[in-house]
Amino acid sequence: MASTLFLLCYYTLCFSLTSFSVSHSKTLLFPLTHSLSQTRFNSTHHLLKSTTARSAARFHRHHRSHQVSLPLSPGSDYTLSLTVGSDPPQPVSLYMDTGSDLVWFPCAPFECILCEGKYDPSTTAPPPTIPRNATVSCKSPACAAAHSSHSSSDLCAMARCPLESIETSDCASFSCPNFYYAYADGSLIARLHKYSLSVPTSSPSLVLENFTFGCAHTSLGEPIGVAGFGRGLLSLPAQLAAFSPQLGNRFSYCLVSHSFDAERVRRPSPLILGRYDEKRKRVGDDNGAEFVYTSMLDNPKHPYFYSIGLLGASVGEKNIPAPEFLKRVDGRGNGGMVVDSGTTFTMLPASFYESVVAEFDRRVGRVNERASEIEDKTGLTPCYYYDKVINIPTVALHFVGSKSSVVLPRRNYFYEFLDGGDGSGKKRKVGCLMLMNGGDEKELSGGPGATLGNYQQQGFEVVYDLENRRIGFARRQCASLWDSLNQH
Repeated sequence: MASTLFLLCYYTLCFSLTSFSVSHSKTLLFPLTHSLSQTRFNSTHHLLKSTTARSAARFHRHHRSHQVSLPLSPGSDYTLSLTVGSDPPQPVSLYMDTGSDLVWFPCAPFECILCEGKYDPSTTAPPPTIPRNATVSCKSPACAAAHSSHSSSDLCAMARCPLESIETSDCASFSCPNFYYAYADGSLIARLHKYSLSVPTSSPSLVLENFTFGCAHTSLGEPIGVAGFGRGLLSLPAQLAAFSPQLGNRFSYCLVSHSFDAERVRRPSPLILGRYDEKRKRVGDDNGAEFVYTSMLDNPKHPYFYSIGLLGASVGEKNIPAPEFLKRVDGRGNGGMVVDSGTTFTMLPASFYESVVAEFDRRVGRVNERASEIEDKTGLTPCYYYDKVINIPTVALHFVGSKSSVVLPRRNYFYEFLDGGDGSGKKRKVGCLMLMNGGDEKELSGGPGATLGNYQQQGFEVVYDLENRRIGFARRQCASLWDSLNQH
């Protein structure tokens, strides 16, 4: 009975969204901004080392219980702009993250601990002010969703309700208690609110009344909020689907290729909510490329993940089978590959990674000098010095399903740069494989076996078809796709 009431409340009362501007629209187009800092990193080595370290930290955080990983890696910061309230509208910038399931952002008053170099209150737009009466009750199922498995009685106790209120579950007059989220190198405490949220940069404009989000007044190490696009009840697509299934049940994005070059990300990456007709969907495609689909897998321990099965990989003509646990997810949440917009580099389990690297090195290392010092400085391996054009084998990923193979563009898995360009020595051309070792299988228990990072997703339209429970990939010219769709 309790679960029935929860679902009834969820679908009819708790996420009552209204929007006159999008009521007849089948699609919404958002611009994703990707900013690459030129000041935080003093060399290419420093940038890559920071990115590899944080990609690994986020991946391993997925295997710790009661904690949610947030995207904090340089190179992962695809952001979208929203406004809160209407009198006046207050701007916020959020990471777009398919690896978490809550929308949260800093609210006034706000304190960011250990945020030197990231947050300066004197130059940053002030966090929005949210009315006190917008706080979500601890009795709300939205609050239970934010606190994971806590019952309403547990939430009452956390909110310091009187004992008689806890016994009778009469908590309507008490505010929802704070909840705690942790990530790679920081954490935050937030409280749930329900208020007006709008996306002025979307086309057409999007206004959502009674949107549920987390308000953080204190965070450690990160001053920017997150728009969770995961499979949870509080994610942006889930709340949008409660109002308009045609908008919330399908979304896609197309990340403009950047190679850590700030000049290449001046153009926005399109984020598309809803379904385009076949003719418009193929605008800006690459040689008429169709989507390659693979089914979503359920993860009972991490239900907000977009997990898929990986059959193997090819390096040149050599096919390398994936271990069995990458093809499925078991009842304890082990296995599968997570498609994650908030992790930069793809993480593979050690045995599979080492097989891929061995074949790659057999083809490339026999004619090029290994750059061991560069590997130590960047966290990437293998790396090679080369003087002339370097021959790199094709790398493809093979997902579960018929005709579900995706051939990666060379720039998505092999990064080339000039070493010594900072004046420290002779300049030499270097190239590194951009796949990472995620650790031994025994270290990955209780979580995904692999992660498909956003760097490897560049130049593809990646579609999350929630209605049909599948994820698709199609090669696109993403900047051209944005221009074409924005003209409609």
